[in-house]
Amino acid sequence: MQRRVVVTGLGLICGVGNTAPEVWAGLLAGKSGMAEIKGFDLTGHSVRFAAEVKNFDPHQFVDKKEARKMGRFIHFALAAADEAMKHSGLAVNESNADMVGVHIGSGIGGFDVIEREHTNLINGGPRKISPFFIPASIVNLAAGHVSIRYGAKGPNEATATACTSSAHSIGDAFRIIQRGDADAMIAGGTEAAITPMGVGGFAAMKALSTRNDDPTHACRPFDKDRDGFVVGEGAGILILEELEFAKARGANILAEVIGYGMSGDAFHMTGMAPEGEGCYRAMNAALKSAGISPDKIDYVNAHATSTPLGDALESQAIENVFGERAKDHTLLVSSTKSMTGHLLGGAGGLEAGITVLAMLNQTAPPTINLNEADPACRLNYVPHKPQAAKIDYALSNSFGFGGTNGSLVFKRWGAE
Repeated sequence: MQRRVVVTGLGLICGVGNTAPEVWAGLLAGKSGMAEIKGFDLTGHSVRFAAEVKNFDPHQFVDKKEARKMGRFIHFALAAADEAMKHSGLAVNESNADMVGVHIGSGIGGFDVIEREHTNLINGGPRKISPFFIPASIVNLAAGHVSIRYGAKGPNEATATACTSSAHSIGDAFRIIQRGDADAMIAGGTEAAITPMGVGGFAAMKALSTRNDDPTHACRPFDKDRDGFVVGEGAGILILEELEFAKARGANILAEVIGYGMSGDAFHMTGMAPEGEGCYRAMNAALKSAGISPDKIDYVNAHATSTPLGDALESQAIENVFGERAKDHTLLVSSTKSMTGHLLGGAGGLEAGITVLAMLNQTAPPTINLNEADPACRLNYVPHKPQAAKIDYALSNSFGFGGTNGSLVFKRWGAE
């Protein structure tokens, strides 16, 4: 029999708030995290807004000397992990360290460090490159620093699968615990790609909204006038534990992870497969893994980024998986990216945490800026305001460039 895996803590940081309670309160209020970018000179940029984390002081979590050796994505991971560990009450010690691991994904890693050190190279030559350049920027150093911080000596991994990175990290951590390779995992994702190259690169692809004059209404998933996504930043970290391990230490159980599904589109570098076929297979795989039928799911936190094609294809895939419950609006579906922006590799961790909060509070967070749905988007997207509802089972979707897909299924603790 496979071991059961529960969520005992979470930490969230994004443009809407710097802690999980702040994020949740912001989502219920329909707060947009988007505004003109403050972090760099916008001269020449066609897109001048994003969902930056505000009023963040990394020195609350790491001293100034050490902080200089880390990219911003690592700062976010340490902040979210700090909140998650305190929330869970999990203490790593000599008796359990070998069975506590870390799995934190990021799609891009230290973009800010790469850009800074490249400037140093161009202006001053190779001798001006910082000796901390590589460890400050590579993707797995978020997991590395978190493991060092807590003395977690179990499995230590990082996933870099574009915008599915942290969903895959949580799913893989779930399976690590299931098969007995760890009793607890600090899992999720982090991203800090609001940089000149990050924003400029996505703008060059024509992937971003260009509503520079109205940032708070720019991200509008499922709306007929959507014109692209908005880059966000931050992190989402969950503490996963084997059920009996959590019970033995008297942990407060928030939810249970019961399913994880993956798929590949094998179709296009950036575009989704026709009819959202890859998304469909990922959701079905997650439901099969969970051992439940589609009619059990009450809420879907959609990947929906506000891109013209992606939102419609995901909606079609949800219709195909959930049938009449999707079509008659019984199933609640929302895109919290309408407020947080798209955290890229950090999105799945943030949204997994939001999905757990939706079950804890029996409330579906809204999709804001949805004034008139695209005719191809026919579901109940919880427009504008949160909706109180019975949410016993929920699914969180993440899809990424390269056709990499991941879906997670959560069960409310105590649900039948």
